[in-house]
Amino acid sequence: MDKLKLYGFNNLTKALSFNIYDVCYAKTAREQRDYIAYIDEQYNSERLTNILTTLTDMIGARVLNIAKQDYDPQGASVTILIAEGSMVPAGGTQLAHLDKSHVTVHTYPEYHPETCLATFRVDIDVATCGEITPLSTLDYLIGSFDSDIITMDYRVRGFTRDIGGKKCFMDHKVTSIQNYISPATLLKYDAVDINVYDANIFHTKMMVKEIDLQNYLFKTDAYELPPTVRLEIMDNLRKEMIEIFSGRNVF
Repeated sequence: MDKLKLYGFNNLTKALSFNIYDVCYAKTAREQRDYIAYIDEQYNSERLTNILTTLTDMIGARVLNIAKQDYDPQGASVTILIAEGSMVPAGGTQLAHLDKSHVTVHTYPEYHPETCLATFRVDIDVATCGEITPLSTLDYLIGSFDSDIITMDYRVRGFTRDIGGKKCFMDHKVTSIQNYISPATLLKYDAVDINVYDANIFHTKMMVKEIDLQNYLFKTDAYELPPTVRLEIMDNLRKEMIEIFSGRNVF
């Protein structure tokens, strides 16, 4: 596809907000503490930084600065300031790029002693200027975490101009965020879109279809549990997922 010829540079702002939830059943207080400790180690700031720098490479951006932090008692955050391409002169032409684009990630592990359910939430925000769009990284992000529920928001703001002076409020065609996710990934989830095309706002939420109970038990063998207990845990897991997916208390 031919690129739109612009006057000056492309100052459209593209923002992707990506939230994933991983749900786990941890019955005892010890299991709950161990789960939080496991998540804290598995998704510490060092690993999150590696995920985000790979994402930055995928969208063709340049890392300007990295700030990372692990928190006590749990959680981590990483913020990366990025620029589109290189910021050094090329030949006799000075290249000017906005250096206020960024990628951030925050983790929120938590558990509730009464329900015995633990939830690990990851929030990732990617804000870019110019031609860079972060939608191509969705499969990578989904695969980087244990994603039971996923919510995604994509918004394009501002405008730029073509060489004839006509304003351009969108420089790439977007029908649905789902179009940027592989069919193999989509097969694993129920997905719903809520899009506002006139405002360039796109929202997709996804919930995993199949639950393999063993994958949701922490330090417990599913076959050591009575069938009635397994069914009760499965029911609680599904209810938790449905409420997170719906964004409201259903049960």
